Amino acid sequence: MDLTPKEIVEYLDKYIIGQKDAKKVIALALRNRYRRMQLPKELQEEITPKNILMIGSTGVGKTEISRRLAKMMNVPFIKVEASKYTEVGFVGRDVESMVRDLVMESINLVKKEKEEANQEKIENYVINRIVEKLVPPLPKGASEEKLAQHQKVLESMERKVQSGELDEKIITIDVDPSFQVEVIDSNLPPEMAKAQESISKLFSSINKDAKQKEVTIKEAKVLLRNEATSKLFDMASIHAEAIQRAEDGGIIFLDEIDKIAVSEKNTGRNDPSKEGVQRDLLPIVEGSTINTKYGSIKTDHILFIAAGAFHLSKPSDLIPELQGRFPLRVELESLTKESLKAILTQTKNSLLKQYQALLGVEGLELVFEEDAIDAIAELSHKANEQTEDIGARRLHTVLEKVLEDISFEADMYAGKEYRITAKLVHEKLDTVVENDDLSRYIL
Repeated sequence: MDLTPKEIVEYLDKYIIGQKDAKKVIALALRNRYRRMQLPKELQEEITPKNILMIGSTGVGKTEISRRLAKMMNVPFIKVEASKYTEVGFVGRDVESMVRDLVMESINLVKKEKEEANQEKIENYVINRIVEKLVPPLPKGASEEKLAQHQKVLESMERKVQSGELDEKIITIDVDPSFQVEVIDSNLPPEMAKAQESISKLFSSINKDAKQKEVTIKEAKVLLRNEATSKLFDMASIHAEAIQRAEDGGIIFLDEIDKIAVSEKNTGRNDPSKEGVQRDLLPIVEGSTINTKYGSIKTDHILFIAAGAFHLSKPSDLIPELQGRFPLRVELESLTKESLKAILTQTKNSLLKQYQALLGVEGLELVFEEDAIDAIAELSHKANEQTEDIGARRLHTVLEKVLEDISFEADMYAGKEYRITAKLVHEKLDTVVENDDLSRYIL
């Protein structure tokens, strides 16, 4: 989390072309989270995050920025769509479930960190449990010679299990029902979740003896890792740390917020669920206490980043109270032909590199000529202008159309080079792009 605004922007530049304003605003918001945590506790409580509203067409980088933030920042982060929530009283997910999702993500994050920090302990636990099944213990009173031989066998077996040499061997292990992987439905209210857990515990207590299961050693390693995590770590302290991390550093990316805005001209004005979702969302964004299965969490310092295209509505169509909770607004630019070309050539792991790697599996060397890349960018931009503007997502569709035949017949070109030329691109796409009806259905 200790990254300067410049470092955050530099990281995002590797994956997202342009959108300097959006990157700058988000970088400052994230850095302010770090700055706040360095202040005295009393002052920390007073400083609330400045939530962000990102406005821009689909495919210009709003979601990609959020996805990259999730990978970059070691903080609890979730991305949700505002359109999937309903007002309390309607069938569907209530807005509080997004906070419960954040808590679950935080728990997974903390558990993963603990597992990585205690990798050796977990591996030793798993190996010892498997070796116990492969090498029976010696009877009491065994001679020193027998003990020495037994120790050598144990060490030899440990090496074989660690190396994967015995992965396909079938063994019988004792699986404790209490260490099964837990499945959580974050849409359930905490009271119902606890009731569900109580019923589950009741059934498991009826048959609480460990169950024997025949599995390969490879499968046993996975099952026993879950057991090791539960036995070696204090789950209560993990839950407490996860809630604290979510409260102080959690980020919720609320996409498609324009879908719950109600325009006066829109017939959706009569839909009570849209405005109701905004009113349900308001206390969470303002700061409230949400009950979860793992304890209460305050949302006062969770950072909310909302995003929407706002084609059919505008930010002022949101209820005034909610507008006021997103003081930082940034508009993302539409993508030009030059931007689309830069996305194809300058981003880390760009689409062109991905297709080259995919077809490289077949032994085919795919080469994109410079004028072919220009043509792909130009025709993608033209298709965006003539039909719905879907931004960089158009590149996926266009490239699939260009590479469709060569991808299908890749095995015939094993060990050969195949060049994508401007002529080939125009042959594949000119008719489709020029024909408005065709482009609507194909591109």
